[in-house]
Amino acid sequence: MNPWDQRYSAPEYFYGSEPNDFLVEQSHRIPVGGSVLCLAEGEGRNAVYLAQQGYAVTGVDGSSVGLEKARRLASERGVSITTVVSDLAAYDMGTTRWDAIVSIWCHLPQPLRTQVHQRAVEALRPGGVLILEAYNPNQLEYKTGGPPTVDLLMTVDDLRTEFAGLNLAIAHEIVRDVREGAGHHGMSAVTQVVGVKA
Repeated sequence: MNPWDQRYSAPEYFYGSEPNDFLVEQSHRIPVGGSVLCLAEGEGRNAVYLAQQGYAVTGVDGSSVGLEKARRLASERGVSITTVVSDLAAYDMGTTRWDAIVSIWCHLPQPLRTQVHQRAVEALRPGGVLILEAYNPNQLEYKTGGPPTVDLLMTVDDLRTEFAGLNLAIAHEIVRDVREGAGHHGMSAVTQVVGVKA
């Protein structure tokens, strides 16, 4: 079984059912009524929140179990989202297609991450917004969530290079309290980026 299918197979939501704090803070930057792509969307909490704000949301993830829960959560909250089961290595984001792309805790091996991030820049429309929160290498000291290997963690310097073509309105590394279900629990070293396509 896909390890993410296994993780998401319990009835409760592993990362909770409420949206990520940073996404909530920054979602006002997304063009009103725009189309949004959520990468590694898992059980759907961020996609459902954005749909509740009136956006047309597509969530892509490699776990069919997670996305089934995402659709259930959307139904319970009276909204609809589009879900696509796909490995991000194979998923075609298109060109100038999205008003926003959201990447919350989407941790990929560095070569694939670079490809996905460069494709995301191409996939945004002019004026489109990218919102990202990820763990940075200092998170290995906190151990409150995220992957256990440095290769999967992100620094601002990494992302400045990978998101060449975006104007970064926010690009910083901070420590903050992350409380998201059983999966994220406590003070955490995170990297936050908001980029806008010219």
